[in-house]
Amino acid sequence: MCGIVGILGKGPVAEDVIDALKRLEYRGYDSAGIATLENGHLAICRAEGKLRNLDQKLARHPLKGHSAIGHTRWATHGKPTERNAHPHSGKKVAVVHNGIIENFRELKEELIAGGAHFLSETDTEVVALLVDRELRAGRTPAEAVGAVLPRLKGAFALAFLFDGEDDLLIAARKGSPLAIGLGTGSTYLGSDAIALGEFTDEIVYLEEGDWAILTREGVEIRDVDGAVVTRPVIKVPAAALMVDKGNHRHFMAKEIYEQPEAIGHTFGHYLDLGAETVTLPDLPFDLAEVANISITACGTALYAGAVAEYWFERFARIPVSIDIASEFRYRETPLPKGGITIVISQSGETADTLASLRYAKEQGQKVVAVVNVPTSTIAREADLVLPILAGVEIGVASTKAFTCQLATLASFAVATGRAKGVLSQEDEHRLVRALIEVPRLMTEALKLSPEIELLARSLSKAQDVLYLGRGTNYPLALEGALKLKEISYIHAEGYAAGELKHGPIALIDEKMPVVVIAPYDRVFDKTVSNMEEVAARGGRIILVTDPKGAELAHVAAMQKLILPEMSATVAPLVYSIPVQLIAYHTAVIMGTDVDQPRNLAKSVTVE
Repeated sequence: MCGIVGILGKGPVAEDVIDALKRLEYRGYDSAGIATLENGHLAICRAEGKLRNLDQKLARHPLKGHSAIGHTRWATHGKPTERNAHPHSGKKVAVVHNGIIENFRELKEELIAGGAHFLSETDTEVVALLVDRELRAGRTPAEAVGAVLPRLKGAFALAFLFDGEDDLLIAARKGSPLAIGLGTGSTYLGSDAIALGEFTDEIVYLEEGDWAILTREGVEIRDVDGAVVTRPVIKVPAAALMVDKGNHRHFMAKEIYEQPEAIGHTFGHYLDLGAETVTLPDLPFDLAEVANISITACGTALYAGAVAEYWFERFARIPVSIDIASEFRYRETPLPKGGITIVISQSGETADTLASLRYAKEQGQKVVAVVNVPTSTIAREADLVLPILAGVEIGVASTKAFTCQLATLASFAVATGRAKGVLSQEDEHRLVRALIEVPRLMTEALKLSPEIELLARSLSKAQDVLYLGRGTNYPLALEGALKLKEISYIHAEGYAAGELKHGPIALIDEKMPVVVIAPYDRVFDKTVSNMEEVAARGGRIILVTDPKGAELAHVAAMQKLILPEMSATVAPLVYSIPVQLIAYHTAVIMGTDVDQPRNLAKSVTVE
């Protein structure tokens, strides 16, 4: 979750850009940079590390430009060096970028074949050089950007500054948020409206696929098809921007929509996207020697661990045991030698999980902490910390933290499989390529929101709901049921689809909605058989699947929610989106307190 800032100001703006970037420091970053126009020409200053390093360079060599873009970067493609820091540029354009350009390799090969020279290891430089090529061919800045955007595959937010164009910024978003601030004779851009609170209280949020042409006098916004559109101007008091919901009604909605960017951030930390490999921090144990894995957590984090159980056993062929932390700590579980224990907690302060960590250490286990707060107690006491890097999550019902936990655990499972010799180098490349696609696939999944909102009107009348899934979709069924219970207060249960006939089928009648999570995979036919059992008893099936699954499931369904085709490995991450949206829209229709549901706390720090 890198930070983007752009300013078209009345005087020198470098200091304002740095101040705005500091308001985005909560997102985390490893380098920073700024580009301005000095006497009409691009001038760029970049620094590895914290913003203070960039500040010190600017103090020695000030930039006086009245137009600027700035960036704080979490490394994805390429190491966190000054050379890879943003902005990146061609002769006529500078660009800053959040997200991942999935097809950067083929674009890079095309540019190199045309004589281009690359100075960094990043995917972002491809965008700069593509736009630069269009400018040198005689296109205007808007024409150049308009020609390049359709060629980019992935999820991204972009901001462009052009040589010789003092009164122009261009911005574009696909899967990563951007907000525009309107001032008097000044215009502002930020990846989060929090960055703009000191400058203006009038905010315009770009919608999915939008790109915008900014001048000091205003903004022209175009949609994905290039048509000029109008987006509402929202009056937001500066104080409200300190905990900003953006253009969303609830923090939970904002956090659901932040997931493509948050996941990209997580994968940027654990994957070398150029080499298509997993990169872990230095380990206090040899992954090749790990004989068994114990996983323990509570609530949503437990279900992330349950998905990971399938991954570790499949990719690394290591036996895995998983248990609820509140049971694990009292069961006196024997933990075999040569094993590791993975504890998962968003806050890193969950009381039962912390007690389980201490028990595991007493048993001689090495402990791996998967947490969102790297300064937490669990992180401090673990042998290895794998931060999920989800950013601040305010909604009590976890959304982006859950999928970032999955992203972290998937990366760890692939690395373990490689170390154990179960996965070949080509297997690793294939799996990493699949993971890289997740932000884009999540962006596509979010487009189901209007359809799910209509569905929720019917679900809100139900007293009970069943969720079914097989394989990694079984823990997702458990998570879907938990989400619905947490925020709508409707009773819901998740089951392995094969367990339906062993009891839950007795509950099914014409009033019972049954959410079936079933992408077309190796167990799809078995799940269809379970759906037929539900249909025979009048159950109201809501099928979450892909195009092939929708075609082959010859079962009457109340609703089919169709996601893109994808690797079975990444399906739990992407299918989390409709599962979360079902709970969210149902709760909104029922009028519950979505962000702070009754009787629940964000972090359970007492037993």
